[in-house]
Amino acid sequence: MNRVYNFSAGPSMLPLPVLEKAAAELVCYGDTGMSVMEMSHRSPAYEEIIEAAEKGLRALMNIPDNYKVLFMQGGASTQFACVPLNLMKTGKADYILSGQFSTKAYKEAQKYGDAQAVASSKDENFIRIPETTRETFRPDADYVHVCFNNTIYGTKYNYIPDTGDIPLVADMSSCIISEPVDVTKFGVIYAGAQKNMAPAGVTVVIVREDLLGNARPETPAMLDWKLMADNGSMYNTPPCYSIYIAKLVYEWIESIGGLEKMKEMNEKKAKLLYDYLDSQDYYIAPVVPECRSMMNVTFVTGDADLDKKFAAEAGAAGLKNLKGHRSVGGMRASIYNAMPYEGVEALVEFMKKFAKENPKK
Repeated sequence: MNRVYNFSAGPSMLPLPVLEKAAAELVCYGDTGMSVMEMSHRSPAYEEIIEAAEKGLRALMNIPDNYKVLFMQGGASTQFACVPLNLMKTGKADYILSGQFSTKAYKEAQKYGDAQAVASSKDENFIRIPETTRETFRPDADYVHVCFNNTIYGTKYNYIPDTGDIPLVADMSSCIISEPVDVTKFGVIYAGAQKNMAPAGVTVVIVREDLLGNARPETPAMLDWKLMADNGSMYNTPPCYSIYIAKLVYEWIESIGGLEKMKEMNEKKAKLLYDYLDSQDYYIAPVVPECRSMMNVTFVTGDADLDKKFAAEAGAAGLKNLKGHRSVGGMRASIYNAMPYEGVEALVEFMKKFAKENPKK
């Protein structure tokens, strides 16, 4: 069976070389006589894997030594609670609302203290990133939280908010390792792995060391960043196989030229699709151009029945999972790292064909 082009927002495509290497090592990893899925996380072989995964991510993202890298469970949504539980010292936190997940994180934080929405683009249906200045934030806030790329709405920050001395916390689930980022501008970066790094199951947390050790007394052990850091992400059995795949993904990106090359490839794919969208009037791209995501491209025909037909016929043509999120409708093409340029070319050609064969009334 031929592989399809999978435009799913997550779980999403993995690089074919990574899948092929994992397949070759599935039954027997090295000379261990067992699969990674079978080995003890306390074994020397697995300790080498998790250490190599951390080393690979540190090298890719140029993570400074004063940051800890954690491999945790529960998805990015669990971090919505971890953040206030670990960082709320005075009980105040500021949130920028740019979509569904930043809103969910904000609502979760309200359970633990005075979480305030200091900026939002909800009144514009999240088609842009809210603009902020240092004066936007309360000077006594413990942290400022943002979602850097909005999977559902197809927006991305084109700037790093200036928060002064207040730690900036970023959910980067749908854009991590898609391009270089200055880690030192953030106190915490977290990301579910199932979009750009690995299968669902592991969440990466990159946290500056001086922010550790402040967990609230009621914080569950499994959500305490310092406890996880002190135990090398192995306070309990970690999501071993997902971490192993993440290691392979980091190695693959390094082999093709690192994050600078990854950015170049991603920009080329996104430009192809956005240039087509901007060249015609059959499809509408709702996001303001300066806030467009490089990872998630949203568009509509303006006719719900046509949108439904588009997604169905695209799927039959081997272009899978193009239906937009239920909260916004339309279509969404998630073109993460593993999506080849040829996949976007195929999508654009299908879009042209569909528009020709389905004139609007």
